Amino acid sequence: MQQIALITGANKGIGRAAAEQLASIGMTVLVAARDGERGTATAAAIRQAGFDAHPVVIDVTEHASVREAADQIERRFGRLDILINNAGISGSGAVSPDAALDQLPSRVDLNMVRRVFETNVFGVITVTNAMLPLLRRSRSPRIVNLSTAAASLTLTANPDGPFAGLPASAAYSPSKSALNALTVQYAMELRKDGVLVNAADPGYVATDINNHQGYATPAQGAQIVVQLATIGDDGPTAGFFSAQGAMPW
Repeated sequence: MQQIALITGANKGIGRAAAEQLASIGMTVLVAARDGERGTATAAAIRQAGFDAHPVVIDVTEHASVREAADQIERRFGRLDILINNAGISGSGAVSPDAALDQLPSRVDLNMVRRVFETNVFGVITVTNAMLPLLRRSRSPRIVNLSTAAASLTLTANPDGPFAGLPASAAYSPSKSALNALTVQYAMELRKDGVLVNAADPGYVATDINNHQGYATPAQGAQIVVQLATIGDDGPTAGFFSAQGAMPW
């Protein structure tokens, strides 16, 4: 039976690359995007390559949008096998020294923090809860949440660690730390139902969120996402993984 995968924020970057890779291995991919035209164009490009893809309009911060998408998926497909919560924002816009300083805990705009958490955390809860009835109809349901190494408290707390030279963040990194914690809580609740829930660190990928300064391509970053989306029933749950293996919390 052909599996059905929903990816939020799938019209570009890692989300699009994950959609392309899952479609290439025979899945029906639902390309979720806030901008309907961009989602439609991405799905059309995947179909043009010979694979199965369909656009779905989802604004993860709008409950009505998410509910309508879930109803649409139920009417057309009756179930969902894979949910990839990829949609996310940095809060600072374009990468720049000033933008980084805007996230310092001592000077951050609380409204910006709320916007980031609304998408990166509350949006994940909204989408996941709306899609759970459909996922429970799958034989092998999987949920993958897009995180980052900067969410690791172990790594960021280390004064000699890889993030020692970066400015502190009160918005983006904490939102992804919260997402990691949420991943574990969902995994705990859903373990009995056979739903495997994990967080993925795609690495420093060249995307809009960093003005394409990353050293990895979206296709490379999507590999761990696809791996976690396609793990067997004996695979991990409540984990945090990069392409190199388990990440410290």
